[in-house]
Amino acid sequence: MPPSEIEARARELREQIDYHSRRYYEHDDPEIGDDEYDALLNELRALEAAHPELVTPQSPTQRVGGEPVSDLVKVRHLQRMLSLANAHNREELLAWVQRMRNYLAREGIAEPRFRFVAEPKIDGLAISLIYRDGVLERGTTRGNGEIGEDVTHNIRTIGQIPERLDQAPALVEVRGEVYMSLPDFAGLNERRAAAGLSTFMNPRNSAAGTIRQLDPRLAAERPLSFWAYQVGVTEGLELHSHWDALQWLAERGFPIHPDVKVLDSETEVIAQCEAWEERRGSLEFEIDGVVVKLDDYELQRRLGVVGREPRWAIAWKFPPTTAVTRLRAVHWNPGKFGDLHPYAELEPVQVGGVTIKLATLHNEEDLERKDIRPGEEVIVLRAGDVIPQVVSPAPHVAERGDRPDPPKVPAACPVCGTPTEKPEDSVFTRCPNHDCPGRRWQLLTSFAAVMDIDGLGEKLVTKFMELDWVRTAADFYRLETDQVASLEGFGEKSAAKLIAAIEASKRQPFGRVLFAVGIEEVGNVTGTALAQQFRTVDALLAAPVEAIDETPGVGPKMAAKIHRQLADPAMRSLLDDLRSLGLALEEEGPAPGEGALSGQTFVLTGTLPTLTREEATAMLQAQGAKVTGSVSKKTSYVVAGDSAGSKLAKAESLGVPVLDEDGLRALLDGAD
Repeated sequence: MPPSEIEARARELREQIDYHSRRYYEHDDPEIGDDEYDALLNELRALEAAHPELVTPQSPTQRVGGEPVSDLVKVRHLQRMLSLANAHNREELLAWVQRMRNYLAREGIAEPRFRFVAEPKIDGLAISLIYRDGVLERGTTRGNGEIGEDVTHNIRTIGQIPERLDQAPALVEVRGEVYMSLPDFAGLNERRAAAGLSTFMNPRNSAAGTIRQLDPRLAAERPLSFWAYQVGVTEGLELHSHWDALQWLAERGFPIHPDVKVLDSETEVIAQCEAWEERRGSLEFEIDGVVVKLDDYELQRRLGVVGREPRWAIAWKFPPTTAVTRLRAVHWNPGKFGDLHPYAELEPVQVGGVTIKLATLHNEEDLERKDIRPGEEVIVLRAGDVIPQVVSPAPHVAERGDRPDPPKVPAACPVCGTPTEKPEDSVFTRCPNHDCPGRRWQLLTSFAAVMDIDGLGEKLVTKFMELDWVRTAADFYRLETDQVASLEGFGEKSAAKLIAAIEASKRQPFGRVLFAVGIEEVGNVTGTALAQQFRTVDALLAAPVEAIDETPGVGPKMAAKIHRQLADPAMRSLLDDLRSLGLALEEEGPAPGEGALSGQTFVLTGTLPTLTREEATAMLQAQGAKVTGSVSKKTSYVVAGDSAGSKLAKAESLGVPVLDEDGLRALLDGAD
């Protein structure tokens, strides 16, 4: 066959396969059977194998997995992928609507007419798709909203995502959710189990892990799906509403959920959200809420964005998922200050797509109040879809008269065997042994987390303790690369990376070190306040109780407790040891009342794109600003990130200026 005919046949096959793919994936109305479809695909594969120059990234053969990529490349989004504020009930949704009306009134729009669009909030992975001149150029994960990861190689394996668009503008960004349906997830796990492979925990994590695989052949083997929900950046496309955008997407082959609705009032929105919640358990995919958006693009533009959340959209979040299972036993663990914490051992149960075996019981007083007993059925709550906890006995349990005995607080520490004590006015029974291995493990793991030592997790701390390499936090800084490289699972590079992370933690500020070493009542805020007040560790150690009491946020009882712990020879030895190893035990920046932002009060709320709350606090305090936890008329600025919540709403109602991270950095740059 002449080259021109071969090229023409390959082009014809691609067009036929694309057409039948659309009939199957987008219209659910196939015209040919699987055998005929496979025959077309196999013919194209054979042509491309014999003539590699014919292969294009858009070819249907590339959907089944090309060559692995070496790494996921970071990509800056053309437009930020924003987060959403949350509402949990009708009152919070109505408050959101009223906030929009108040804001627009200040903008001169007295009586805006609101039309809403309500969509299911699919529990998957947000994706940005870039099409240039109708051809899929790139697929990117949301990442931090500013920068995501290039996963185009895996996006091409999802049959529901078009490679080409008809009547497309020069540039269009399509946003949507990659997910795995519940039937597909179950089928995948059945196939893996039959093959002797481990099964996956839940559809959301499976989808997220699959889309980030380096080898697209693995992604092609797993049944990913896609819902489109938004048009982002465009060039040459004029749309006037969100509903128009959804219709445009549907006309070009993108799957749009058939139950997305346009609603004319808040009452209709609430009814729709409640209806979705009622049918949540009958759906073939997982949702964790409903996304509600203003339909009109001009109103969206006028309302704008605060922090990393649009004012014109909100997520109605469903209540946390619960399940009933049997409580096998109540166990106890000592915390870093010796306080004994109860936790539940449960018969494994699926809660929100995750198998739960252990759950928190908070403290002994809460345990007594709930009156849960081993051997009985209990209600397990996955609070915020993250932290499992036991809520109460199952409803029928209280009716029984032959209940087992309630759990008892251990008379001896379950780790070291030391007789326990319960101080007055304490909700915790304690292990008084300061050298208890359980206490030391908690202190060491907490230190690693507070000092942000990347790679130094709980398992590694346990291994270091077993080898007797680490007894106090100072011993982390004596570890050597060759020493760590000798451990199973480590090589020279990974060991050097861990040692570098430990070394980098020496740059943490004085206040963070005070938090990390484990002084009861001293968290990040109090540690920073003590560091600013006394400036050096020597001044703090020499300070009487009365001087510590003068620290902002520290009262007499707290001051006495802090003073007593600082007087402990073991604590003094640890602080001296850390100082000799190069950690910062002196405060930098201005003293209280000094600095370019002196006299100004800031409140931080939500999650910032690149700064932790502690980092932002330290930057503000370095300029003399005061950082507090509540908003008032005296607040100078509120710095808002993702999920800002009630503090942001209060700032807007009081007229307090609101900054996002860029605004904060600009203010700090101007203060230098």
